[in-house]
Amino acid sequence: MAAREHIERAPSMFMQVAQRVANDIQQGRYQAGEVLPSENQMVEMYGVGKHTVRSAIAELRRMGLVESQQGKGTIVLATGGVLPASTVDRAIHRSTKGSWSQPETAQAEAPAISRTTLDGPPALLLGQQDQDAISVDRMHYDPQTGARWCYRVLIPLATAAEVPTLAEHPDAEVEELYRQLDNAGLSLTFTEHITARNPLPDERTALGITDASPLLITYRVTADANQGRPLLCEELKAPAAKVQLTVPMTPTKPATKRAPG
Repeated sequence: MAAREHIERAPSMFMQVAQRVANDIQQGRYQAGEVLPSENQMVEMYGVGKHTVRSAIAELRRMGLVESQQGKGTIVLATGGVLPASTVDRAIHRSTKGSWSQPETAQAEAPAISRTTLDGPPALLLGQQDQDAISVDRMHYDPQTGARWCYRVLIPLATAAEVPTLAEHPDAEVEELYRQLDNAGLSLTFTEHITARNPLPDERTALGITDASPLLITYRVTADANQGRPLLCEELKAPAAKVQLTVPMTPTKPATKRAPG
């Protein structure tokens, strides 16, 4: 029997068109703010069908190189070190008197409280798969740019049973939740887990995402430092093309190595 050989397949036609246009953008043929040729013009330029051109433009949007605007066409975005216009500062501050604070952001609507069953990444990070929790959902926005992001706080019922005041007003600002955990004698530590994926249809609608731009997701887990036990999970979802996250970093001391006995 003959040995099987690996065959390299050429990129799909739409990927070839997308790469050609991407190269033209990077080389300055198309400048930021400029409108790309129309679908019909690109069909003539590259000798392909309209479906191929549309797929290529969708790929360019995924690359973050262009955006489609109703009535205008496909606009080239600024590249070369330009960051998204909206910034979400994820800093946590604790005063010498023990109060907690975070940078303020505008809320688009009142928080919604519900009871939920933990699943997905939050359940894994909290170590409470299929356990019940209180969910508090908020929609935040940047008044300057209009960018929106979803913010959710998940309070496991196990944590609420240990610190009952959490369940009395779960929609309190998260700094107040930190204070209540702190007052219960828990030493708090925070870990930020950041990932990305394509948005689901309802997420695209809620966040005003009009193309296939990726969704930036961060899970902040508040834990008891003494026992390493997760207590809360904060989930933030934002369109990566419009919002950047800044997460201050504090150096930590490496664990002390014991001398061999």
